[in-house]
Amino acid sequence: MSGKVRLEDRVSAWAMPIVEELGLELIDVEWVKEGGNWYLRIFIDKEAGIEMEDCQEVSRRIDEILDREDPVAHSYSLEVSSPGIDRPLKSDRDYERFRGETVRITTFAPVMGAKEHLGELAGKNETSILIRKNDEEMAIPLTQVSSVRLYPGF
Repeated sequence: MSGKVRLEDRVSAWAMPIVEELGLELIDVEWVKEGGNWYLRIFIDKEAGIEMEDCQEVSRRIDEILDREDPVAHSYSLEVSSPGIDRPLKSDRDYERFRGETVRITTFAPVMGAKEHLGELAGKNETSILIRKNDEEMAIPLTQVSSVRLYPGF
């Protein structure tokens, strides 16, 4: 192992004190290439919902750090936004906060015959994510989970 710290981890470490000071929650940091362009995306949230001013303030403050630390040699765009209505669930706090909501769980390999499961979030323990599906509780092993997102189900 090279010991090199991923860009997302460094940016998370820089952003965490900023979002906490502002009473926000850091949901995720992504470093992605789309259509030949690189994007550094920071997703933030709070109980009452994110406002444009929240995104602007986090962007302004993290941009100062990025300018000083200069972690990327080429050009990229910084985007700060809410995680959206289909936000990912990452922390134990997320699983507690969104208990009872409908989620979409995607797995690496089929679990109980499918790689995607929709159901009501019942909880999370050390080994599984629990959902209610068709009036039955189902345990999806954490080792098989690729992603868990809220499912708005319009």
